[in-house]
Amino acid sequence: MEGITVLVTRPAHQSQRLCELIEAEGGRAVLLPAIEILDPQDINATQELLDRLNEFDIAIFISANAVSKTMELLSPRHDWPPHLKVAAVGARTAEELQHRGRPVDIRPHQQFNSEALLALDIMGDVASKRIVIFRGEGGRELLGDTLRERGAHVEYAEVYRRGKPAVNFNSVMNAGIDAIIVTSNEGLRNLWEMAGETGREWLLYIPLVVISQRTADLAGELGFVCPPLIAGEASDAGLVAAIRDWCNIERASSVNVT
Repeated sequence: MEGITVLVTRPAHQSQRLCELIEAEGGRAVLLPAIEILDPQDINATQELLDRLNEFDIAIFISANAVSKTMELLSPRHDWPPHLKVAAVGARTAEELQHRGRPVDIRPHQQFNSEALLALDIMGDVASKRIVIFRGEGGRELLGDTLRERGAHVEYAEVYRRGKPAVNFNSVMNAGIDAIIVTSNEGLRNLWEMAGETGREWLLYIPLVVISQRTADLAGELGFVCPPLIAGEASDAGLVAAIRDWCNIERASSVNVT
């Protein structure tokens, strides 16, 4: 990755480790957050649910943001019920839970998404279980819908909402960007809007590194010229590995052309 400049669009507070890994490989990381994490519209509803944690059998955390925001909202009166199992969709979510002192009982070990979590045997036997899903406002419905179909009683705790930061997009157009990391559909849509008409003419020709086929499909719908690189796993290490592989392919192509 020597000499490669990568635009990182994660929220500012979640980008440090990824930027460090890129720079450890000899690349240069440029930060332009395409999402900011805000408090939920209705904090009272979330607090009321936290008061009823002992009613649930499984608590599922969709993202690291869901973990951090939930733990911020927990007060001393909210003792974590000893019977309440903790599930994490992704590796970073599990790391954040462990960092916050919440051991993870249920997690996928390969693909890190809702589909992989639902494929686990323990998530197939949830009839009559009470499950709470901690997420941001307006998340995917697949997880909750599927668990309800399997007989579970599901409630959502929307502990944060996503916003679009006010940033100077023009500042990155002359930064020699070779690739852009985008880790969600909403981040890609925000980036598209932030670019404006002029910026999009530049943006469409920059290779994207993503963590899901859904985001790759959205990039195709928007008109990105290069097929996005999909990381083998939804983690910082997986994203860096995808860029490393792309660099090797690009260099091999250059040698063959020469």
